[in-house]
Amino acid sequence: MANLVKAASRSDIPIGEGKCVEVGGKAIALFNVGGTFLAIDNTCVHRGGPLGEGTLQGDVVTCPWHGWKYDVKSGRSLTNPAKAVVSYPVQLQGNDVMVDVG
Repeated sequence: MANLVKAASRSDIPIGEGKCVEVGGKAIALFNVGGTFLAIDNTCVHRGGPLGEGTLQGDVVTCPWHGWKYDVKSGRSLTNPAKAVVSYPVQLQGNDVMVDVG
């Protein structure tokens, strides 16, 4: 069953950028990729860097601490394909960006 929680407004995150948000007690990295909003866990599995503060190029975010790269659609690490962060479903409701934190 979906547990949708408002994470942000559309206008809070410009296209090509990300933001760290707290949703349902979880630290989430929320990204705007060409008008599509995507959410992954905010904590890099390498050393705990804040992924929402990383550089977004296309659908790949680079952790600002040590440069690990993640696919923001799946959460899969491109640096170490055996690793991944959790990816969360996102829905838009009007101007609200809703994240399903389960």
